[in-house]
Amino acid sequence: MTRTLALITGASSGIGAAYARLLADDHDLVLVARRADRLGDLADELRDRGAAVEVLPADLATHEGIAAVTERLAAGDVRMLISNAGVGGYAPLAEVDPADLDHLLTLNAVAPIRLVRAALPGMLAAGEGAILTVASLLAFSAGSTDPRAPRRTLYVAAKAATLGFTRTLAGELADTPVRVQVVCPGVVATDWNSGAGRSIPWAMSPEDVASASLTGLRLGETVCAPGLEDQDSALDALLAAETALVTGGNRPVLAARYDRRPNP
Repeated sequence: MTRTLALITGASSGIGAAYARLLADDHDLVLVARRADRLGDLADELRDRGAAVEVLPADLATHEGIAAVTERLAAGDVRMLISNAGVGGYAPLAEVDPADLDHLLTLNAVAPIRLVRAALPGMLAAGEGAILTVASLLAFSAGSTDPRAPRRTLYVAAKAATLGFTRTLAGELADTPVRVQVVCPGVVATDWNSGAGRSIPWAMSPEDVASASLTGLRLGETVCAPGLEDQDSALDALLAAETALVTGGNRPVLAARYDRRPNP
């Protein structure tokens, strides 16, 4: 059986490690994360299952780390890119250290785009490939006032960018063999945010998130919300609302509420 090569970021734990374990039976792997020791332990486990595994320690919150991974992707042999690395950075914006802004936005919003751009030429040339980005249900939450939601202005900005980027890319690549998906989990029981999700009763397991994503990819889903029933209807309603905003607002005259000209 031919084994394809998948590169997974944020692979040392949580959702990234879950993807790696699910893919190891029929994929070779490039594992990317900051923690080389944990990557090494996971690589040994997956090699025992027959996968060839490369370990690539890199901090994708830095431009040097992004450059190391894009250079690896430029080799053109990766057929599945799973861009999973991210960080919460939950805080009111006024309390975010200005020095952290670039770090948080680079990891959560810039790195996924840079990595996809590096991976795409090889996939298109080979006539096959899959791109998966991990966003969040919070990408849809800008208008929500749910008191349970974290202080998330910067995080939502980044994940909404990833969501919009991936959905638009899916349309751009619709006539190619490259499949595209954005994964939008809710609360997940991982080490994320100091492990806060482990104590939340409705948290999903990282294994279920990764499994739903890979199943959704086979089903042709561009957006995968692992816990959402009747997803097609919800996404149809979202598209209808977006279309109404874009087409309804793209007019040469002011909406009536802004028109203060005197009546003739």
